[in-house]
Amino acid sequence: MASRAFSGLSANTVGANLERIRGELGPEVTIVAATKYVDADQLGVLAEAGIEIVGENRAQDLEAKHARYGDAFRWHFIGHLQSRKAKTVNELCELCHSLASESAARRLTIPALAEVNLSGEESKSGIPERDLERFLSLYDEIRGLMTMPPETDDPEASRPYFRRLRELAERYGLRELSMGTSQDYRVAADEGATLVRLGSVLYGR
Repeated sequence: MASRAFSGLSANTVGANLERIRGELGPEVTIVAATKYVDADQLGVLAEAGIEIVGENRAQDLEAKHARYGDAFRWHFIGHLQSRKAKTVNELCELCHSLASESAARRLTIPALAEVNLSGEESKSGIPERDLERFLSLYDEIRGLMTMPPETDDPEASRPYFRRLRELAERYGLRELSMGTSQDYRVAADEGATLVRLGSVLYGR
């Protein structure tokens, strides 16, 4: 199970942060609470705080958490998707943010976002931009795109990556854009994000 980085969660704190961020972003942007570092024991706090959608990174953690809180949330998968884990994701999630391989595309049955590696960093998953058109033809249920820009302390450094992802989505007629995390979600929303994946900024750290 995941690290206990957010084991001291407060429903009041999370709820207040959630309302503040919703006010900043408006109704057009969906907040996905990233739960990679939230223990299963603490998910009840998120439900109490008003979190509606959670995003999990690992299929085994998804299974364990869903078994306890399946009806409390809508579930998204936001981590690297291995083809052998697609069955679990199909059964438990309404959306996969991170489709990036042909083998996973052959096994996935739920709506998905294609993950695009715009930075060229080998440490990041995602398909290269040059392969996107061909990749989109592999799976009929791709609703949009997702990206992870290089790690930075400057939110503005993420802007060119978010802008490029929006341009690609517009080119291919895709509506959903999953981009932006706790450090750069405002910039992501400014560039057209429809989904942001938030952790620490929600949990009060």
